[in-house]
Amino acid sequence: MVDWSVLQRDLGVAFSDLTILQQAFVHRSYLNENPDFALSSNERMEFLGDALLGFVVAERLYQEFGTLDEGEMTKLRALLVSKDNLAQVAASLGLGNYLYLGQGEEKSGGRKKPRTLACVFEALIGALFIDQGLSVAGDMIWRLLDGDLERAIQNGLTADHKTRLQELSQADQKGIPVYRVADVLGPSHARKFEVEVLVDGKVMGRGSGRSKRSAEKEAAHVALEKLSSE
Repeated sequence: MVDWSVLQRDLGVAFSDLTILQQAFVHRSYLNENPDFALSSNERMEFLGDALLGFVVAERLYQEFGTLDEGEMTKLRALLVSKDNLAQVAASLGLGNYLYLGQGEEKSGGRKKPRTLACVFEALIGALFIDQGLSVAGDMIWRLLDGDLERAIQNGLTADHKTRLQELSQADQKGIPVYRVADVLGPSHARKFEVEVLVDGKVMGRGSGRSKRSAEKEAAHVALEKLSSE
């Protein structure tokens, strides 16, 4: 017999409506064999949870990591909300033990399937939002994903292009990259900067932008791609 109080204790959340929590664990295969079951499948909650995860992660990356460009934030968000990562989090919480599964799905190891675990995690987030609101759901998302974000930071996944270029250049004993403005285009109210970056005295990249900083980041990105292909 499933003890839902244990799961709520592990999550640090008490649901107002227990049936909402239970519905997050109803796999379609169970309904195929039990069509009169009182609850519907978790698929709609999964859809909602998936959207919430993307939004909550994107908001935090935007608010706390001002040096990241769109591509870097997209990469980091994709890592955090990937099916593989969510499946690992779900497994660590033992979410598979609470699933309502059909017999065939049970026999095929459905409680340990990564995709099923990732989907039930998304459904759980959706259920928490329905029962408790965005603030509580967001708090739990970060309690569960914060460690993954810290590891990503430690592995250098949030370092911007300029930082990574400097690290690579110094590792190759080529010194610190030098940025220089090659051209300034347009009127004073709509300037466009063209910037070159030199590594070991050679131009390795060129970028443009509305500010020197954005142009430098683009030039560093170009230089990184060139150096990685050598």
